[in-house]
Amino acid sequence: MESLFLLVLGNTEVSTIPGISVAGATPELTKLTPPADAEYLFYEKPRIIDAIPVTPEGHPTPAIITKAARELANFPVLVVRGGTYLAPLVPHVHISSAVGRDFRKGPALPEFGEIIRMAKLLGEELNRSGVDELVIGESTPGGTTTAQAVLWAMGYDARTSSASPENPQTLKEKVIAEGFRRVGIDNGQLKDNPLEALRQFGDPMMATVIGLSLGFRKNVVLAGGTQMLAVSALLKALGEDLSRFMIATTKWVVSDKSATFLQTAKEIGVITYAADLDFSKSEFKGLRDYERGYVKEGVGAGGATWLAIKAGFSPEEVSAKVEELYRRLMKMM
Repeated sequence: MESLFLLVLGNTEVSTIPGISVAGATPELTKLTPPADAEYLFYEKPRIIDAIPVTPEGHPTPAIITKAARELANFPVLVVRGGTYLAPLVPHVHISSAVGRDFRKGPALPEFGEIIRMAKLLGEELNRSGVDELVIGESTPGGTTTAQAVLWAMGYDARTSSASPENPQTLKEKVIAEGFRRVGIDNGQLKDNPLEALRQFGDPMMATVIGLSLGFRKNVVLAGGTQMLAVSALLKALGEDLSRFMIATTKWVVSDKSATFLQTAKEIGVITYAADLDFSKSEFKGLRDYERGYVKEGVGAGGATWLAIKAGFSPEEVSAKVEELYRRLMKMM
């Protein structure tokens, strides 16, 4: 089966709310995380900033897992700009430069229809190629909050994960409540209007992945954590048969007790896979801390690992390659 790995980049103003996202050393730097993640897959380090994206505590982007899996399995990567502040300095497909708005102040995605239309065209073209399967990863700081808002608007009692071991669930719920008050809805009131849930509370990554999935009619692996639950819920509500979809994530998302990944996936009716990586014996604290609940997923880490395993590599080999990449990074610092 010919697989193509797509990395969809998205930004939302929600990521700049202090405390909501640790997908960057500061809230302002989360604006640069998506293009930097994409660049790191192609270069030894990003070009848009002079270091790989890290959390405020210095933990490396999960792009290091995706890069490791790619170096082993040599699968092709196509970067898709779903809606970001800046374009990545690598070849990519441009869908939109419209970032998601702060949904407390107005609709998050007024341009959702055009984003879906453009992404669907790309999906249709890929459907005509020899590709049998799309593995779609994402880099979207703040995206777990937009995902939880969409899931709540559609009636799912879901809690999304976080790149921090201290999931800012109270802050997420406060932000979502403010958005719901603006629209004048309670949980579940947009169950029968998924596109309105996306318009009011979503982000450009969601709209792009939905468009791609509607255009590409073969197998789709949604390579992400709880953000892909929102995508799955939207696709289901739009009438898609979820039997051709799978969410591929990591064991750290599945074991996150502050989130409801497996319960919500079961409620939606989408199958899941969890990459069994282990950094507990790493010589680097930044990697060992993945086992303590830092980072967890992103940049399609689970899906990229799944592609490496399909190509005959073990989770241990992927973990060892991550260690090697981290060592290379340390030498450059």
